[in-house]
Amino acid sequence: MSVSTHGIRVRSGSSFLRAAIELMSSMRFAISLLSVICIASIIGTVLQQQQPYGNYVNQFGPFWAEVFDTASLYRVYSAWWFLLILAFLVTSTSLCIWRSVPKIVADLRAYKENLRVQSLRAFGQRAEAGLDDAPEDAARRLGGALVGAGWKVKLQERSGDGWMLAAKAGAANKLGYIAAHGAIVLICIGGLLDGDLVVRAQMLLHGKSAYRGGGMIADVAPQHRLSPSNPTFRGNLMVPEGSQSGSAILNQADGILVQDLPFSIELKKFVVEHYSTGMPKLFASDIVIHDRITGEAHSARVEVNHPVSWRGVDIYQSSFDDGGSKVKLKALPMHGTAAAFDVEGTIGSSTALDQRAGGPYTLEYGALRTINVENFGKGGDGAVDVRKVDLRHELESRIGAPNRPNADRSLRNVGPSITYRLRDAAGQALEFQNYMLPVELGDGVPVFLFGMRSDAADAFRYLRLPADENGSVDGFMRLHAALADPGRREAAVRRYAQASVDGSRPELVQQLQASASRALALFAGNPQAPAGTPEHNGGLQAISAFMEANVPEGERARAGEVLVRILNGALFELLQQTRRDAGLAPLDAGDATARAFMTQSVLSLGDMAVYPVPLAFRLDDFEQVQASVFQVARAPGRIVVYTGCVFLIVGVFSMLFVRERRLWIWLAPDASGGSQATMALSSNRKTLDGEREFERLRERLLGAAL
Repeated sequence: MSVSTHGIRVRSGSSFLRAAIELMSSMRFAISLLSVICIASIIGTVLQQQQPYGNYVNQFGPFWAEVFDTASLYRVYSAWWFLLILAFLVTSTSLCIWRSVPKIVADLRAYKENLRVQSLRAFGQRAEAGLDDAPEDAARRLGGALVGAGWKVKLQERSGDGWMLAAKAGAANKLGYIAAHGAIVLICIGGLLDGDLVVRAQMLLHGKSAYRGGGMIADVAPQHRLSPSNPTFRGNLMVPEGSQSGSAILNQADGILVQDLPFSIELKKFVVEHYSTGMPKLFASDIVIHDRITGEAHSARVEVNHPVSWRGVDIYQSSFDDGGSKVKLKALPMHGTAAAFDVEGTIGSSTALDQRAGGPYTLEYGALRTINVENFGKGGDGAVDVRKVDLRHELESRIGAPNRPNADRSLRNVGPSITYRLRDAAGQALEFQNYMLPVELGDGVPVFLFGMRSDAADAFRYLRLPADENGSVDGFMRLHAALADPGRREAAVRRYAQASVDGSRPELVQQLQASASRALALFAGNPQAPAGTPEHNGGLQAISAFMEANVPEGERARAGEVLVRILNGALFELLQQTRRDAGLAPLDAGDATARAFMTQSVLSLGDMAVYPVPLAFRLDDFEQVQASVFQVARAPGRIVVYTGCVFLIVGVFSMLFVRERRLWIWLAPDASGGSQATMALSSNRKTLDGEREFERLRERLLGAAL
């Protein structure tokens, strides 16, 4: 029997109803629905689901983000059209089974022993032979041999003509059809049970609605909460170390629902181990489950792929997060001579800054990372020659990413980092990522990295500030403060000029002093100049702009080299002055580390002038508190889906690897008292195995008489 792809054909009713029933129960409709579900599943796999809407706007733009949102592509598996297709697929496949099962069962019961003798001679696999025993004896002997080989046999005596032996094997092939199609129904039903269908039904029938506000979970009103007896749900639960929680969050398209659990989870300790690349290799949470009904406390450990089950709710280790770590930051002035100050806060909170920040800013503490394994170049290009007039290329390379793409790479843990946002009075915010410890990048001196970006989709761009011999940024910040002080600049210029020129030539001392004073003033910047101009910002760009405006093009290279040499000398003297004021020993001008420190300082001082905010916050100290993120799920459809998967495997293997075969042997009496045997074999697939099996049967059953 071949299975038809047509649907149920109804004889009565309107033509539209008959056509609808025929389409719904047809195999082609079920296959089409299954194809659409596969395409939707691919979209749901490729496109990250249930992310913040802003992420999709950044990725696709406002127009397409809204189009995709209207089509519910950000929540494919809970979209109304996806659930509707699943329901149609269940209905269509069920109708296909209902239409085909009676025919399959009837075919399984039938031996087709009434086949005409002339029909046997039309089979492709047939054989004839004479047997010594009478037709009845031969039929019973051959039937017994086939039964012993696993065939089901039926004998039919035809009055006066002979005996027909009908046998069949491989009935599991047709049962595989029922199992495979039944598996699709079971899997879809299990998916509907474990999806949002039950939750949406409760929202519709019990007056539940999504919560859109903020505040504490305990303060959420009952109309936004689901009962602990909810038969199916899947949500997330975050528990900081040393605390407990008994309410999960179910994300909805227009808000959240709070799912109350029949227990609460207390996190004793969260354990995370890392590979050498910095990627986590083990998440584990030591928890205590407090049963709300019996009061029992049960200790357990939850690991990735090793969930814990309690009262029908499975607890999975999903990820980890910050549980409210306490951080202490030091505010470093990027512009002017403002004093540094300390700020303390908690990750996830914010602090309103006073006028010391240079404006009404709000500091939002984003994330604390204690381990940062990055790819950094081993060598690098060495120190930059700051005597060059055009420094744009080097400046951009210095202010870019901390790892250089053109250098050899190696993995290193660069220590803790803090991520925060600084929001102005207009609500505009920039995001920063600053490292706590100095990092060796191959420039001869370690540097502190201060990252900044204006868009979450962009990579961080880093400002590098050199570390002094104590591994601190204090030495550089003293130089930065002194550069902003005109009086200290002039004192450094005088000492530099007196030390560089013979005192017997006062006119040269005055000329050098004037040039050095001009170079330092340009480099320090002019706050009275228009904002955004090189004269206002200062740095090497200001010197470059001055040279382009005042020196003929043919003489710029030589004049620029001289001017930058003077700048370096004056800055080094200014650095020595800050060290004397701090009670530190002066640096040796010939020391390689001191030269590298000055080279990086020249670049960093110029970069600080274009830093977008007046303050940078360096991580000074922290007290880490970790939190574990659990996924809690009650999934009654899981057993249904597992059963469907077993049926699907059995059904597919049965249809692919089990051949249905039917064998007929007609035994007619001959003149010698024996019988004349005519044998034919039929199979649902013509294969080499079928040919070999027919040869074995002919040899075994008829071979003795050949």
